[in-house]
Amino acid sequence: MPRKPSNQARKSVLKTRKSPEPVARKQAHARPDAWTDVLVIGAGPTGLACAIEAQRSGLKVLAIDKGCLVNSLFHYPANMTFFTTPELLEIGSIPFNTANMKPTRQEALEYYRNVAQHYEVKVRQYEWVKTVSGSDGDFRVTTVDRKDAIHDYCTRKVIVATGYYDLPNFMNIPGEELPKVMHYYNEPHPYYDTDVVVVGAKNSAAIAALELWRHGARVTMVVREEGIHSHVKYWIKPDIENRIKNGEIQAFFRSHVLEVTPEAVRINTPEGERVLKNDFVFAMTGYHPDYDFLTSMGIELSPEQCRPVCDPETLESNVPGIYVAGVIVAGSRTNEIFIENGRFHGQLIAADLRQKLASGAA
Repeated sequence: MPRKPSNQARKSVLKTRKSPEPVARKQAHARPDAWTDVLVIGAGPTGLACAIEAQRSGLKVLAIDKGCLVNSLFHYPANMTFFTTPELLEIGSIPFNTANMKPTRQEALEYYRNVAQHYEVKVRQYEWVKTVSGSDGDFRVTTVDRKDAIHDYCTRKVIVATGYYDLPNFMNIPGEELPKVMHYYNEPHPYYDTDVVVVGAKNSAAIAALELWRHGARVTMVVREEGIHSHVKYWIKPDIENRIKNGEIQAFFRSHVLEVTPEAVRINTPEGERVLKNDFVFAMTGYHPDYDFLTSMGIELSPEQCRPVCDPETLESNVPGIYVAGVIVAGSRTNEIFIENGRFHGQLIAADLRQKLASGAA
């Protein structure tokens, strides 16, 4: 279960966001799409679903993402297979055709790319939304692109579907900033014949540990809990447990990392401190939404789980005209909303938009 974000953790989010210092505006960047009915922040599966449903309602829509289309999926492990079936990943009533029972990351990237192309969804990639100001019916959104150029957009409504994958939960220990420490796992090949520590015991940690071991890495897991998490996929859990039981993967349970050095990792175990020879660390400690960005728009968060205050029937937040969609609706409980259920948020929001915009209301 994700930990409740402490005040210190929420302050650290502001640091991870790395907002640029204010810069002098040299020239306005006018674009044909600088004005729109609905602006969607985030072009992941949920953001695309929201954009498509709004377009179906006859509204002019623009989606903006600080990365590429479905950026979080692009950064998933290269050999990842989804736990779910393809039909549960479908958006826009477009079938997800695959010969496999469970689709791969590569198939998902191709599917969402084709859906965006089919609906001619206007997506501004590699633009980071920095500020949202104004009020219902007249919002101003400012972005910064890869060349540090500033762009302004005006929109009547805003949908925030930023996900959570871009902000890892840091361990907040000495040495975490070293290049050898990574919070994302992609593929195992570069770690052949090296000593690798994997921190965590959920799906991402188990998958990384198994792939690394199978490709020749010497793997040690450091886990705070008593064992591998019960939510690990049913075909992965016995595999990782058997590797640990057989001594093929070393595991320290009820343990945590104290410090990372260039040559080692210092951990605390029930038997005392241990120093492990180490080349790389994968801190698979989870991720969280950008709470500071949400609050910068005036969105209120619940005190315990940092859930955005919103109407459950329409997903309009406490700020009139700003809607929330996808995993951010769950706050720190990021295991409650996935593509399978977040994709329907677009329909709820579009129904409210039709009522308020198609009728000429703000």
